[in-house]
Amino acid sequence: MKPATVPTVFIIDDDHGMRQAVQDLVESVGLRAESFATGQEFLCRQPSSEPSCLVLDVRLPQMSGLDFQHLLTENGIQIPIIFITAHGDVPMSVRALKSGAVDFLTKPFRDQELLDAIQHALQRDRAAREQQTEVRELAGRYRSLTNREREVFGFVLSGLLNKQIASEIGASEATVKIHRGNLMEKMQAGSLIELVRMADKLKLVLPR
Repeated sequence: MKPATVPTVFIIDDDHGMRQAVQDLVESVGLRAESFATGQEFLCRQPSSEPSCLVLDVRLPQMSGLDFQHLLTENGIQIPIIFITAHGDVPMSVRALKSGAVDFLTKPFRDQELLDAIQHALQRDRAAREQQTEVRELAGRYRSLTNREREVFGFVLSGLLNKQIASEIGASEATVKIHRGNLMEKMQAGSLIELVRMADKLKLVLPR
């Protein structure tokens, strides 16, 4: 049996005392923790393959936490962020949350308040990773389809009957049934509804 993975909480704060306090708190509940004084140090580490989240101070010496959040988004680095600050205000928190932050905590905050936010962030990351894995698997199945099967796939999603699809592609209805059966098998779809959901996850464009 594969051992359970331990999530990692990354901490970025230029205050050494705060970094250590948060790291000790995180490790006290059985989670891994890595701390950094700057965002640049964080970017130099190897990407995590396990569920993770980021506890990020708003005020940093080289770049503000909010600007660092924007930089992560621009570089396609998707990690749930919990902001912590001693100098927060409503516009700042609104900007952070609108940009996807999980929470915005004002120092001093209760230990349990931070731990609850971390658990929420880790759950969000687990769900996102599961969704990404599912989409990768679906994309692999879709790539296994022949060009004709993909064409039939599109017409099936448009709601056309087999005889209508046959007319569209210039083939017999029996041939369309074979292509339709093949694509259902390759996509591992048990019903049309399931196939439609797969197409939605793959963001397939329907034929006009």
